[in-house]
Amino acid sequence: MPITVTTLGTGSPLPDPNRAGPSTLVVAGGTRLLIDAGRGVLMRLVAAGALPMMLDAVLLTHLHSDHITDLNDVITTHWVMSASPTPLHIYGPPRTAEVVSAILAMLAPDLTYRLAHHDDLTWTPIVEVHEIEPPDQFTIGEATIIARSTDHRPVEPTIGYRIEHGRTSVAIAGDTVPCVGLDELCAGADVYVQTVIRADLVELIPSARIQDILDYHSTVEQAAQTATTGGVGTLMCTHFVPALQPGQAESWRARAATHFTGTIILADDLSSVTIEG
Repeated sequence: MPITVTTLGTGSPLPDPNRAGPSTLVVAGGTRLLIDAGRGVLMRLVAAGALPMMLDAVLLTHLHSDHITDLNDVITTHWVMSASPTPLHIYGPPRTAEVVSAILAMLAPDLTYRLAHHDDLTWTPIVEVHEIEPPDQFTIGEATIIARSTDHRPVEPTIGYRIEHGRTSVAIAGDTVPCVGLDELCAGADVYVQTVIRADLVELIPSARIQDILDYHSTVEQAAQTATTGGVGTLMCTHFVPALQPGQAESWRARAATHFTGTIILADDLSSVTIEG
């Protein structure tokens, strides 16, 4: 039973003309899961061949702004493109309901305008929020979801997800440093998607605000070490800080390859890998 993983957005909080904000699409059989919703997510989702109302759920790793920037666009477009009242299921850490309520409040004028204009649109967005307290396990469509705590302190809580479909599995961590929960998610996973930084390059940037990211993101070397510890098949690196520049790919890959002998993908927007079960 195959799983396809597509990195919709591989950028960071800093705007990038070539990379949308953090988001990943996982298709497990007939089940479509969107993990995080960074800037430009719906443009990339459509480019990957999916529409918002085709999503079975949105899974949020944490509530940092760059990971939820376009959640409002997901909610609105799912609503206006649905032919009948259809709930959008959003899973995330505690305070996710608070964020969704605020988004709906922000959209209040827009909802009024659309309801007044479209006679066949007789309902407001139906959003069902599921706040997760790891460790947790649940089923969405054909996929089994395993949630574990990750370590992105002082952002708490943060969640990583393992998505299983038959004998195939993918671990998606979001922002974190190596930790026990991350190791549990990655154990035997076919694909491991991890945000990565280059500490050596970050240390050259004369900004205290940039330097602060060093203590709560995995380096590319740490991501590779985690992949090796877990016996992962493919490591997909994303959310590069600093942004991956032309001519730098091999130096990033070499740092990972020192610690991991499996397949290494330095993901671009719309990079995709399919694992056959």
